[in-house]
Amino acid sequence: MHKPAPKIVRTLIAPDKFKGSLTAAEVAEALAAGLRSAASAAPVHCELLPLADGGDGSVDAAVASGFSLHSCTVAGPTGQPVQASIAFDGVTAVVEVANTCGLGRLPDGRLEPLEASSRGFGDAVLFALGLRPARIVLALGGSSSTDGGMGMLTALGFRFSDTDGAELRGSGANLRRIASVSREAVPVLDGVELIVASDVHNPLLGPHGAPAVFAPQKGASPDQVSALDAGLAHFVSVLTDAGLTNAAALAHHEGAGSAGGIGFASLLLGAKQVSGADYFLELLDFDARAEECELVITGEGSIDEQTLSGKLPAAVARRSGPRTVIAVVGRSLLPKERWAELPVSRVYALAEYTELDSSKDAALSAELLRQIGRDIGERLASPGDHLLVG
Repeated sequence: MHKPAPKIVRTLIAPDKFKGSLTAAEVAEALAAGLRSAASAAPVHCELLPLADGGDGSVDAAVASGFSLHSCTVAGPTGQPVQASIAFDGVTAVVEVANTCGLGRLPDGRLEPLEASSRGFGDAVLFALGLRPARIVLALGGSSSTDGGMGMLTALGFRFSDTDGAELRGSGANLRRIASVSREAVPVLDGVELIVASDVHNPLLGPHGAPAVFAPQKGASPDQVSALDAGLAHFVSVLTDAGLTNAAALAHHEGAGSAGGIGFASLLLGAKQVSGADYFLELLDFDARAEECELVITGEGSIDEQTLSGKLPAAVARRSGPRTVIAVVGRSLLPKERWAELPVSRVYALAEYTELDSSKDAALSAELLRQIGRDIGERLASPGDHLLVG
Protein backbone atom coordinates (compact mmCIF):
# COMPACT_ATOMS: atom_id res chain seq x y z
CA MET A 1 0.00 0.00 0.00
CA HIS A 2 1.43 3.33 -1.07
CA LYS A 3 1.81 6.06 1.48
CA PRO A 4 -0.20 9.14 0.51
CA ALA A 5 1.90 11.95 -0.89
CA PRO A 6 2.75 14.51 1.78
CA LYS A 7 0.64 17.62 1.63
CA ILE A 8 2.34 20.62 0.07
CA VAL A 9 2.46 23.56 2.47
CA ARG A 10 1.77 26.70 0.45
CA THR A 11 3.67 29.56 2.01
CA LEU A 12 3.66 33.30 1.28
CA ILE A 13 6.91 34.99 2.27
CA ALA A 14 6.08 38.70 2.55
CA PRO A 15 8.73 40.66 4.48
CA ASP A 16 9.88 44.26 4.58
CA LYS A 17 13.59 45.05 4.21
CA PHE A 18 16.08 44.52 7.01
CA LYS A 19 17.36 48.08 7.02
CA GLY A 20 21.13 48.31 6.76
CA SER A 21 21.68 44.76 5.57
CA LEU A 22 19.15 43.22 3.16
CA THR A 23 16.41 44.32 0.78
CA ALA A 24 12.95 42.81 1.16
CA ALA A 25 13.62 40.63 -1.89
CA GLU A 26 16.87 39.34 -0.40
CA VAL A 27 15.12 38.54 2.89
CA ALA A 28 12.38 36.63 1.08
CA GLU A 29 14.87 34.70 -1.08
CA ALA A 30 16.99 33.66 1.92
CA LEU A 31 13.97 32.43 3.89
CA ALA A 32 12.66 30.53 0.86
CA ALA A 33 16.04 28.88 0.29
CA GLY A 34 16.09 27.73 3.91
CA LEU A 35 12.54 26.37 3.80
CA ARG A 36 13.26 24.41 0.64
CA SER A 37 16.45 22.95 2.07
CA ALA A 38 14.87 21.56 5.23
CA ALA A 39 15.73 17.88 5.56
CA SER A 40 12.13 16.80 5.95
CA ALA A 41 9.32 15.11 4.11
CA ALA A 42 7.11 18.21 4.05
CA PRO A 43 7.26 19.81 0.60
CA VAL A 44 6.87 23.57 0.65
CA HIS A 45 5.69 25.82 -2.17
CA CYS A 46 6.99 29.35 -1.61
CA GLU A 47 5.38 32.47 -3.02
CA LEU A 48 7.66 35.49 -2.60
CA LEU A 49 6.19 38.95 -2.14
CA PRO A 50 8.77 41.54 -1.02
CA LEU A 51 6.95 44.43 0.62
CA ALA A 52 7.43 48.06 1.61
CA ASP A 53 5.48 50.53 3.69
CA GLY A 54 6.18 53.76 1.84
CA GLY A 55 9.76 54.11 2.99
CA ASP A 56 12.98 53.22 1.24
CA GLY A 57 12.62 50.07 -0.79
CA SER A 58 9.16 51.02 -2.07
CA VAL A 59 10.28 51.20 -5.71
CA ASP A 60 12.11 47.86 -5.43
CA ALA A 61 9.06 46.19 -3.89
CA ALA A 62 6.81 47.48 -6.68
CA VAL A 63 9.25 46.27 -9.34
CA ALA A 64 9.47 42.84 -7.66
CA SER A 65 5.68 42.57 -7.90
CA GLY A 66 5.62 43.31 -11.65
CA PHE A 67 6.01 47.08 -12.13
CA SER A 68 8.50 48.27 -14.75
CA LEU A 69 11.66 50.05 -13.61
CA HIS A 70 12.42 53.48 -15.10
CA SER A 71 15.70 55.31 -14.47
CA CYS A 72 16.14 59.06 -14.33
CA THR A 73 18.83 61.56 -13.36
CA VAL A 74 17.88 63.87 -10.49
CA ALA A 75 19.56 66.34 -8.16
CA GLY A 76 21.01 64.61 -5.13
CA PRO A 77 20.50 66.11 -1.66
CA THR A 78 23.43 68.52 -2.03
CA GLY A 79 22.89 69.20 -5.73
CA GLN A 80 25.12 66.60 -7.36
CA PRO A 81 23.37 64.55 -10.09
CA VAL A 82 22.41 61.00 -9.07
CA GLN A 83 20.75 58.12 -10.87
CA ALA A 84 17.36 57.37 -9.37
CA SER A 85 14.53 55.04 -10.30
CA ILE A 86 10.76 54.93 -10.25
CA ALA A 87 8.32 52.06 -10.73
CA PHE A 88 5.42 52.23 -13.19
CA ASP A 89 2.77 49.73 -14.28
CA GLY A 90 1.02 51.87 -16.89
CA VAL A 91 -1.39 53.36 -14.35
CA THR A 92 0.46 53.94 -11.08
CA ALA A 93 3.95 55.36 -10.63
CA VAL A 94 5.89 54.89 -7.38
CA VAL A 95 8.45 57.58 -6.56
CA GLU A 96 10.53 57.50 -3.40
CA VAL A 97 12.56 60.01 -1.43
CA ALA A 98 15.20 57.48 -0.37
CA ASN A 99 16.63 56.75 -3.80
CA THR A 100 16.48 60.38 -4.97
CA CYS A 101 17.53 62.67 -2.12
CA GLY A 102 17.58 60.39 0.90
CA LEU A 103 20.25 59.88 3.55
CA GLY A 104 21.87 57.18 1.46
CA ARG A 105 22.44 59.71 -1.35
CA LEU A 106 24.58 62.11 0.70
CA PRO A 107 28.16 62.26 -0.61
CA ASP A 108 30.40 60.13 1.61
CA GLY A 109 27.47 59.80 4.03
CA ARG A 110 28.17 63.26 5.45
CA LEU A 111 25.02 64.68 7.04
CA GLU A 112 23.89 68.12 5.84
CA PRO A 113 20.97 69.13 8.07
CA LEU A 114 20.72 72.69 6.70
CA GLU A 115 21.90 72.30 3.10
CA ALA A 116 20.20 69.04 2.08
CA SER A 117 17.33 69.55 -0.36
CA SER A 118 14.26 67.65 -1.52
CA ARG A 119 14.81 68.89 -5.08
CA GLY A 120 15.66 65.44 -6.43
CA PHE A 121 12.36 64.02 -5.27
CA GLY A 122 10.57 66.75 -7.20
CA ASP A 123 12.70 65.93 -10.25
CA ALA A 124 11.55 62.30 -10.04
CA VAL A 125 7.91 63.33 -9.67
CA LEU A 126 8.29 65.53 -12.76
CA PHE A 127 9.80 62.59 -14.66
CA ALA A 128 6.90 60.38 -13.54
CA LEU A 129 4.39 62.96 -14.78
CA GLY A 130 5.95 62.59 -18.23
CA LEU A 131 4.82 58.95 -18.27
CA ARG A 132 1.20 60.15 -17.98
CA PRO A 133 0.17 58.07 -14.94
CA ALA A 134 -3.29 58.12 -13.43
CA ARG A 135 -1.72 58.33 -9.98
CA ILE A 136 1.66 58.83 -8.36
CA VAL A 137 2.49 57.22 -5.04
CA LEU A 138 4.85 59.42 -3.04
CA ALA A 139 6.95 57.18 -0.75
CA LEU A 140 8.45 59.54 1.81
CA GLY A 141 10.76 57.55 4.09
CA GLY A 142 14.50 58.06 4.46
CA SER A 143 14.83 61.80 3.75
CA SER A 144 18.05 63.73 4.38
CA SER A 145 16.48 67.20 4.39
CA THR A 146 14.23 69.37 6.52
CA ASP A 147 13.22 71.91 3.89
CA GLY A 148 9.43 71.58 4.08
CA GLY A 149 9.42 70.29 0.51
CA MET A 150 10.79 73.63 -0.77
CA GLY A 151 13.19 71.79 -3.07
CA MET A 152 10.46 69.49 -4.35
CA LEU A 153 8.18 72.45 -5.11
CA THR A 154 11.04 74.24 -6.91
CA ALA A 155 11.42 71.26 -9.25
CA LEU A 156 7.69 71.41 -9.94
CA GLY A 157 7.75 75.06 -10.97
CA PHE A 158 7.54 77.12 -7.80
CA ARG A 159 10.02 80.00 -7.62
CA PHE A 160 11.24 81.21 -4.23
CA SER A 161 13.11 84.53 -4.20
CA ASP A 162 14.97 86.59 -1.60
CA THR A 163 14.56 90.31 -0.95
CA ASP A 164 16.81 91.12 -3.94
CA GLY A 165 14.72 88.96 -6.30
CA ALA A 166 17.41 86.27 -6.57
CA GLU A 167 16.06 82.72 -6.88
CA LEU A 168 16.74 80.49 -3.87
CA ARG A 169 17.73 76.84 -3.90
CA GLY A 170 15.44 74.68 -1.80
CA SER A 171 17.09 73.89 1.54
CA GLY A 172 16.48 74.22 5.25
CA ALA A 173 18.98 77.06 5.43
CA ASN A 174 17.12 79.09 2.79
CA LEU A 175 13.63 78.82 4.31
CA ARG A 176 14.05 81.98 6.38
CA ARG A 177 15.41 83.92 3.36
CA ILE A 178 12.25 83.57 1.25
CA ALA A 179 10.66 86.94 0.51
CA SER A 180 8.32 86.02 -2.33
CA VAL A 181 6.79 83.03 -4.07
CA SER A 182 5.57 82.61 -7.64
CA ARG A 183 4.00 79.53 -9.13
CA GLU A 184 3.07 80.28 -12.72
CA ALA A 185 5.17 77.44 -14.16
CA VAL A 186 3.75 74.64 -11.98
CA PRO A 187 3.09 71.61 -14.22
CA VAL A 188 -0.49 70.53 -14.67
CA LEU A 189 -1.43 67.97 -12.03
CA ASP A 190 -5.13 67.96 -12.90
CA GLY A 191 -6.38 64.42 -13.31
CA VAL A 192 -3.33 62.88 -11.59
CA GLU A 193 -4.05 61.42 -8.16
CA LEU A 194 -1.25 62.02 -5.68
CA ILE A 195 -0.98 59.53 -2.81
CA VAL A 196 1.28 60.07 0.19
CA ALA A 197 2.12 56.63 1.55
CA SER A 198 3.44 57.18 5.06
CA ASP A 199 2.76 56.07 8.61
CA VAL A 200 4.33 59.20 10.14
CA HIS A 201 1.74 61.29 12.01
CA ASN A 202 3.84 64.28 13.07
CA PRO A 203 2.80 67.83 12.11
CA LEU A 204 5.22 70.22 10.42
CA LEU A 205 6.02 72.50 13.37
CA GLY A 206 6.36 72.55 17.13
CA PRO A 207 7.55 70.06 19.76
CA HIS A 208 6.29 67.09 17.73
CA GLY A 209 7.15 68.59 14.33
CA ALA A 210 9.67 67.61 11.69
CA PRO A 211 12.65 69.58 13.07
CA ALA A 212 12.19 68.61 16.71
CA VAL A 213 11.61 64.91 16.12
CA PHE A 214 13.51 64.02 12.96
CA ALA A 215 16.17 66.69 12.25
CA PRO A 216 18.53 65.44 15.01
CA GLN A 217 18.67 62.09 13.18
CA LYS A 218 19.85 64.06 10.12
CA GLY A 219 22.66 65.74 12.02
CA ALA A 220 20.96 68.89 13.34
CA SER A 221 22.21 70.46 16.58
CA PRO A 222 19.69 71.96 19.06
CA ASP A 223 20.34 75.44 17.61
CA GLN A 224 19.83 74.13 14.08
CA VAL A 225 16.57 72.46 15.14
CA SER A 226 15.32 75.82 16.41
CA ALA A 227 16.45 77.55 13.21
CA LEU A 228 14.70 74.95 11.03
CA ASP A 229 11.47 75.24 13.01
CA ALA A 230 11.54 79.05 12.65
CA GLY A 231 12.37 78.71 8.96
CA LEU A 232 9.44 76.36 8.35
CA ALA A 233 7.09 78.73 10.21
CA HIS A 234 8.27 81.52 7.89
CA PHE A 235 7.81 79.21 4.90
CA VAL A 236 4.17 78.62 5.87
CA SER A 237 3.66 82.37 6.28
CA VAL A 238 5.02 83.33 2.85
CA LEU A 239 3.05 80.55 1.15
CA THR A 240 -0.09 81.89 2.82
CA ASP A 241 0.72 85.41 1.63
CA ALA A 242 1.21 84.02 -1.89
CA GLY A 243 -2.39 82.83 -1.95
CA LEU A 244 -2.11 79.31 -0.57
CA THR A 245 -4.54 80.11 2.20
CA ASN A 246 -4.72 76.54 3.48
CA ALA A 247 -0.97 76.39 4.22
CA ALA A 248 -1.30 77.05 7.95
CA ALA A 249 -4.02 74.43 8.37
CA LEU A 250 -2.04 71.87 6.40
CA ALA A 251 1.06 72.52 8.53
CA HIS A 252 -0.93 71.17 11.51
CA HIS A 253 -2.17 68.15 9.56
CA GLU A 254 -1.06 64.70 10.73
CA GLY A 255 1.80 63.61 8.52
CA ALA A 256 2.78 67.11 7.34
CA GLY A 257 6.09 66.59 9.09
CA SER A 258 6.97 63.38 7.27
CA ALA A 259 10.24 63.40 5.29
CA GLY A 260 11.34 66.75 6.69
CA GLY A 261 8.11 68.42 5.61
CA ILE A 262 7.77 66.89 2.13
CA GLY A 263 4.47 65.62 3.51
CA PHE A 264 3.40 69.26 3.92
CA ALA A 265 4.39 70.18 0.36
CA SER A 266 2.58 67.10 -0.97
CA LEU A 267 -0.58 68.09 0.86
CA LEU A 268 -0.26 71.59 -0.64
CA LEU A 269 -0.32 69.92 -4.06
CA GLY A 270 -3.55 68.13 -3.17
CA ALA A 271 -2.15 64.74 -2.21
CA LYS A 272 -4.22 62.28 -0.25
CA GLN A 273 -2.48 60.71 2.74
CA VAL A 274 -2.91 56.98 3.42
CA SER A 275 -1.34 54.36 5.67
CA GLY A 276 1.84 53.30 3.92
CA ALA A 277 1.69 49.68 5.09
CA ASP A 278 -1.95 49.08 4.15
CA TYR A 279 -1.69 50.96 0.85
CA PHE A 280 1.29 48.93 -0.33
CA LEU A 281 -0.43 45.68 0.65
CA GLU A 282 -3.29 46.74 -1.65
CA LEU A 283 -0.97 47.97 -4.40
CA LEU A 284 1.05 44.75 -4.41
CA ASP A 285 -2.08 42.55 -4.30
CA PHE A 286 -1.34 40.91 -0.96
CA ASP A 287 -4.86 39.53 -0.38
CA ALA A 288 -4.94 37.63 -3.67
CA ARG A 289 -1.42 36.28 -3.16
CA ALA A 290 -2.30 35.05 0.34
CA GLU A 291 -5.60 33.47 -0.71
CA GLU A 292 -4.24 29.99 -1.48
CA CYS A 293 -1.65 29.90 1.30
CA GLU A 294 -1.77 28.32 4.75
CA LEU A 295 1.33 29.96 6.13
CA VAL A 296 2.46 33.60 5.90
CA ILE A 297 5.97 34.62 6.90
CA THR A 298 6.57 38.33 7.35
CA GLY A 299 9.14 40.45 9.12
CA GLU A 300 11.44 43.45 9.27
CA GLY A 301 14.64 44.54 10.96
CA SER A 302 13.07 45.05 14.39
CA ILE A 303 9.72 44.65 16.09
CA ASP A 304 8.80 46.56 19.21
CA GLU A 305 5.95 48.51 20.73
CA GLN A 306 5.69 50.74 17.63
CA THR A 307 5.10 47.69 15.42
CA LEU A 308 1.75 47.14 17.13
CA SER A 309 0.49 50.54 15.95
CA GLY A 310 0.39 49.56 12.29
CA LYS A 311 3.87 48.90 10.93
CA LEU A 312 4.13 46.40 8.12
CA PRO A 313 4.33 43.08 10.04
CA ALA A 314 1.23 44.01 12.04
CA ALA A 315 -0.65 45.01 8.87
CA VAL A 316 0.33 41.71 7.20
CA ALA A 317 -0.73 39.68 10.23
CA ARG A 318 -4.10 41.40 10.50
CA ARG A 319 -4.86 40.85 6.81
CA SER A 320 -3.86 37.19 6.88
CA GLY A 321 -7.11 36.10 8.53
CA PRO A 322 -7.13 32.48 9.77
CA ARG A 323 -3.70 31.65 8.30
CA THR A 324 -0.73 30.96 10.53
CA VAL A 325 1.58 33.98 10.57
CA ILE A 326 5.23 33.85 11.60
CA ALA A 327 7.41 36.94 12.01
CA VAL A 328 11.14 36.80 11.27
CA VAL A 329 13.06 39.83 12.48
CA GLY A 330 16.55 41.07 13.16
CA ARG A 331 15.72 41.65 16.80
CA SER A 332 12.57 41.52 18.88
CA LEU A 333 11.81 43.81 21.79
CA LEU A 334 8.30 42.36 22.10
CA PRO A 335 7.93 39.69 24.80
CA LYS A 336 6.38 36.34 23.88
CA GLU A 337 3.19 37.06 25.82
CA ARG A 338 2.48 39.98 23.45
CA TRP A 339 2.94 38.12 20.14
CA ALA A 340 -0.81 37.58 19.93
CA GLU A 341 -1.32 41.35 19.75
CA LEU A 342 0.33 41.49 16.31
CA PRO A 343 -1.14 38.75 15.86
CA VAL A 344 1.55 36.16 15.08
CA SER A 345 2.06 32.63 16.36
CA ARG A 346 5.84 32.78 16.56
CA VAL A 347 8.66 35.32 16.30
CA TYR A 348 12.12 34.26 15.13
CA ALA A 349 14.90 36.80 15.72
CA LEU A 350 18.35 36.73 14.14
CA ALA A 351 19.73 38.04 17.44
CA GLU A 352 18.75 34.74 19.07
CA TYR A 353 20.93 32.83 16.60
CA THR A 354 24.16 34.76 17.00
CA GLU A 355 26.08 36.96 19.41
CA LEU A 356 27.34 39.03 16.49
CA ASP A 357 25.63 42.18 15.21
CA SER A 358 23.96 41.16 11.95
CA SER A 359 22.28 44.53 11.34
CA LYS A 360 25.09 45.77 9.06
CA ASP A 361 26.27 42.37 7.82
CA ALA A 362 24.37 41.23 4.75
CA ALA A 363 26.11 37.86 4.44
CA LEU A 364 25.53 36.96 8.08
CA SER A 365 21.89 38.10 7.94
CA ALA A 366 21.24 35.99 4.84
CA GLU A 367 22.83 32.88 6.39
CA LEU A 368 20.81 33.28 9.60
CA LEU A 369 17.62 33.73 7.59
CA ARG A 370 18.36 30.52 5.69
CA GLN A 371 18.88 28.77 9.01
CA ILE A 372 15.58 30.11 10.35
CA GLY A 373 13.88 29.00 7.13
CA ARG A 374 15.26 25.48 7.66
CA ASP A 375 14.04 25.49 11.25
CA ILE A 376 10.54 26.51 10.15
CA GLY A 377 10.61 23.75 7.53
CA GLU A 378 11.60 21.17 10.13
CA ARG A 379 8.73 22.25 12.37
CA LEU A 380 6.29 21.90 9.48
CA ALA A 381 7.40 18.28 9.08
CA SER A 382 7.29 17.38 12.76
CA PRO A 383 4.17 15.33 13.49
CA GLY A 384 4.07 16.50 17.10
CA ASP A 385 4.52 20.18 16.30
CA HIS A 386 1.26 21.72 15.16
CA LEU A 387 2.63 24.86 13.59
CA LEU A 388 -0.25 25.44 11.20
CA VAL A 389 -3.70 26.56 12.30
CA GLY A 390 -6.27 23.77 12.04
